[in-house]
Amino acid sequence: MSMFYRRGSGCVATLDAVESDVLRDVLSQVMELVADDDLDRADPVVARLFPDHYPDDREISTDLHRYTDDDLKAAKLEQAGTVVGALPRGGGTVHLDEEQAETWLRALTDARLALGMRIDVRDDTDLEAEIDEAVLADPTSPRVQQLSVYAFLTLLQASLVEALAGY
Repeated sequence: MSMFYRRGSGCVATLDAVESDVLRDVLSQVMELVADDDLDRADPVVARLFPDHYPDDREISTDLHRYTDDDLKAAKLEQAGTVVGALPRGGGTVHLDEEQAETWLRALTDARLALGMRIDVRDDTDLEAEIDEAVLADPTSPRVQQLSVYAFLTLLQASLVEALAGY
């Protein structure tokens, strides 16, 4: 599994073809969801990516969304698009300066939030135990694949955070 490491003032990772394709697919799905002109506020993923800052006051929350959602959508689309555009086709090395690394972190956060909501991963979920349980139940199930992708995104993001911090 690819991990970021610090090289000079930047961060570097070598992604294989599958890792690059998985990132491209997941971020493309996030972009598709975010690009929707009529966000479905009942969708828990949309609610997580575009949270209500005033959940007890529907009017203020609606007004705030009206003024901020377009900018937030544009930022999320730009961040995911930047990562997708930097992914090497067929695998390869990714070199990120600090600004690019921050963009990747935000895009990976959105991807993890979206996927985590879809597959019901919570803060207290023991991901390793969930994967083991899913593999025992049916090693070819979509759940195994989804949990594995979530674990990959988590490890990649954590390695990028550590690389940025100089660990």
